[in-house]
Amino acid sequence: MSTSVTHYSIPEEMKEGSTVANLASDLGLDVKTLNQRKMRLDIIANKKYLDVNKETGELYIVEKIDREYICPTKSSASCYLKLEMILENPVRIFNVEVEILDMNDNAPQFRRDVIHLDISEATPKGERFSLSNAVDPDVGTNSVKTYHLSESEHFNIEVQTGRDGSKFAEFILIKALDREKQAVHNLILTAVDGGTPARSGTASVIVRVLDTNDNAPTFDKSIYTVKIIENSPIGSLVIDLNATDLDDGANSDLTYSYSLYTSEKTQETFNLNSATGEITVKGMLNYEDFKIYDMEVIATDKGANSLSGQCTIKILVEDMNDNHPEISIKSFQSPVNENIELDTVIAVVSVSDKDSGDNGVVDLHIPHNMPFKLRESSDNYYQLVVSQPLDREKVPEYDITFTVTDRGSPPLSDNETMTLELLDVNDNVPQFPQSFYTIRVMENNAPGALLSSLTAFDPDLHENQYLVYFILEKEIANTSMSMLFSINPENGNLYALKTFDYEIEREFLFHIEARDSGSPPLSSNVTVHIIIVDQNDNAPVIVSPWRAHGSVVEEKIPRSTDKGSLVAKVIALDTDSVHNSRITYQFLQVTDATLFSLDQYNGEIRTMRMFSYRDPRHQRLVVVAKDNGDPALSATVTIKLSTVETAVKAYSDMTEVPLEYDIFSDLNLYLVIGLGSVSFLLLITILVTIVLKCQKPKPSKAAPPSRNSVISERNSTVADSTLVSNDAYWYSLFLAETRKGKLVVRQPVPKGSRYIVSSIPRGTGLTETSDSAASTLQ
Repeated sequence: MSTSVTHYSIPEEMKEGSTVANLASDLGLDVKTLNQRKMRLDIIANKKYLDVNKETGELYIVEKIDREYICPTKSSASCYLKLEMILENPVRIFNVEVEILDMNDNAPQFRRDVIHLDISEATPKGERFSLSNAVDPDVGTNSVKTYHLSESEHFNIEVQTGRDGSKFAEFILIKALDREKQAVHNLILTAVDGGTPARSGTASVIVRVLDTNDNAPTFDKSIYTVKIIENSPIGSLVIDLNATDLDDGANSDLTYSYSLYTSEKTQETFNLNSATGEITVKGMLNYEDFKIYDMEVIATDKGANSLSGQCTIKILVEDMNDNHPEISIKSFQSPVNENIELDTVIAVVSVSDKDSGDNGVVDLHIPHNMPFKLRESSDNYYQLVVSQPLDREKVPEYDITFTVTDRGSPPLSDNETMTLELLDVNDNVPQFPQSFYTIRVMENNAPGALLSSLTAFDPDLHENQYLVYFILEKEIANTSMSMLFSINPENGNLYALKTFDYEIEREFLFHIEARDSGSPPLSSNVTVHIIIVDQNDNAPVIVSPWRAHGSVVEEKIPRSTDKGSLVAKVIALDTDSVHNSRITYQFLQVTDATLFSLDQYNGEIRTMRMFSYRDPRHQRLVVVAKDNGDPALSATVTIKLSTVETAVKAYSDMTEVPLEYDIFSDLNLYLVIGLGSVSFLLLITILVTIVLKCQKPKPSKAAPPSRNSVISERNSTVADSTLVSNDAYWYSLFLAETRKGKLVVRQPVPKGSRYIVSSIPRGTGLTETSDSAASTLQ
């Protein structure tokens, strides 16, 4: 067996599983040979921290090593783990020493976190005091090296070294203390070790300055006057004396006592707490037996040379109404419906008072301006009844305070509050902010557009407050309102279901109902007036002169035409509203501006002078008809005038120049279809207008319209031959008759404002008109 020693050094911070060394190699053992011979290397001592890998022969750490735990004493700077290794077959024993090297892993630490020092204010400066030193389990330079003290004008420290090399600090008073200026000094003592990096620990040093007994106790007053009610119970507080002493500690601890001048009767009736100075009732007080008690109390401190102060107390016993009246609620009904009948009993209350005489007579009250009243039913019993109608929407609940007061002097009272809750009744109809709504809707609106929000309010609660909105059905021209408008039943939002056309429909009048969900339900309705606002969405249509081919009209006039003669008349129609349909006429182009004039209001083109031989034979006039919209819409017509030497019969201002019948024979098929479609749409419009107007009373009777003749009932405010945009029948007749080669003529009725519209065959110069008989048509 071998007794050689193998030495290793490791730092204590090595982690578990770390390899210390290859022990087999260091011992001169071949691991392969060991395995072949089935020899086993094992540790038989200190196996807690270190072990050997039996296959590789490596020495490794089993558990983290703490040097301060293994070597708690600091008698030696070295710390070893001694191991014994055994090798079997043959048996050999090896000694292994593993030195644990210290690291600075511990900070200095004081045995106490707080160091208390009591120093008298009479201590002279220069006096030294011992402080407990800090300890550091590390060794060498890693242990405590020095101390520091926080800044102070009264104290300082000196670092001393002990026989064992430990460091400690001495506390030195460098300036005299004054307890009245500062009774406690709080300092921080710091210990620092010599490691790299350095570690430190702190302790609080609390210095309490001890006082000398140089102040006598004093009371707030020299004389106290106290009133106390007779029959006050034993132990009732009379007065709490509070003498003060500016000293500290035992010098300010006070003891209270009666002086020799206090009578035995007083001391038997009142108890004085010697520690707190409280004076309490010790015996029964009776105003009729004893009314005034005088006493003298002394406060003495517990200093070595005790000091004292005194005061005088005068106690006055008062005769009082010492029994309070009592209230007892026998019954109370809550909640109740807000429509509860008047004079209904809500509560029954009883009152009582144990006193006698006036002190036992009581009165019961409730607050004023409440819809209730008290009614006395029997001795000391009262009923609370409803005196005015209740309305939950104004006051949802009442806090009713019953107050009982006796007639003593001073009177005593008691009160009790009960809450009366009102239940809602469906007694309020829904209310709209307005009784009539006027809503303007621009035509050509998008279907589904929000028009307005018609929200009603119901002050009731719960289902009595939940509202549902309806449109009251009303049919207009076989169309119900629900097909035109929709309302959200929950919030009253009104929507349009279709796109409106001002030229077809201009206003709607209907009712909307708001109904609550109460039982029975209540409802109210509001009138809604929908006004369709016109847009300038129709351009003027030129209906005269008739254009058979495109937009060019050819006319012939004699060169001998006089000045002021009517050459042509431009008539345009616009189906928009009156404002947007006002037509004005202007020349866009004119061959000779000195030859023709155009009336901007009636569209009449007249000669401004006679033709001369220098004037060209062909004149080109371009006329624009513009409406009054914003932006304005317009239509144009081109008139080509040819002057002829032959005489042409001129018609009066109330007729049109004859057109040859054969000008329509070459009419393009597509133009005919287009004009027919326009005529059909206008005819539908006329029929709808007639139906609507038939529902209203007519101001006067007129001759029934016929195919060949019509009498216009409207008043004329412009020239005889001027048409307005809503004269649809005249426009329809004009299109129909001119296609057949007829001449359409409109003449005023003598002594009247009506017009007679007639048609005659082209090629004749005769005009047949009549109020009753129709003209002959071929």
